[in-house]
Amino acid sequence: MRRFLTGFALAGIAAFATAGSPTLPAHKAPADARVYIISPADGATVGRDVTVRFGLSGMGVAPAGVEKKDTGHHHLLIDVATLPPAGQPIPNDEHHKHFGGGQTETLLHLSPGTHTLQLELGDANHVPFDPPVVSKRITIYVR
Repeated sequence: MRRFLTGFALAGIAAFATAGSPTLPAHKAPADARVYIISPADGATVGRDVTVRFGLSGMGVAPAGVEKKDTGHHHLLIDVATLPPAGQPIPNDEHHKHFGGGQTETLLHLSPGTHTLQLELGDANHVPFDPPVVSKRITIYVR
């Protein structure tokens, strides 16, 4: 009986995990909202430790969890080719860095080679805005 219940529970967990996450409502972004990478510059050659500075205009920065109109917080996408899906929280992993404290810069430690960086603003729940507020994707070279 215990083996049956364990199997039943595992099947339920697997079904839940593959059912997909519900779509969350996206906050509207102001038409003039813009996020950008202040530094490093696109095409820059940098050391393994690089400070990335974030810029934002047309909106304000607020920590994650704070619901305030026209505010959000930064997410840095590292070597990500496709933006996270609309209506879903931006992942939090080695390629999607969250700055839910309202930070506007970070120190990265990157491996040598070519890397891309892009910012995306998320709302209080880490969900991208509608339309997405994303920076130009830049390429940097780490020596």
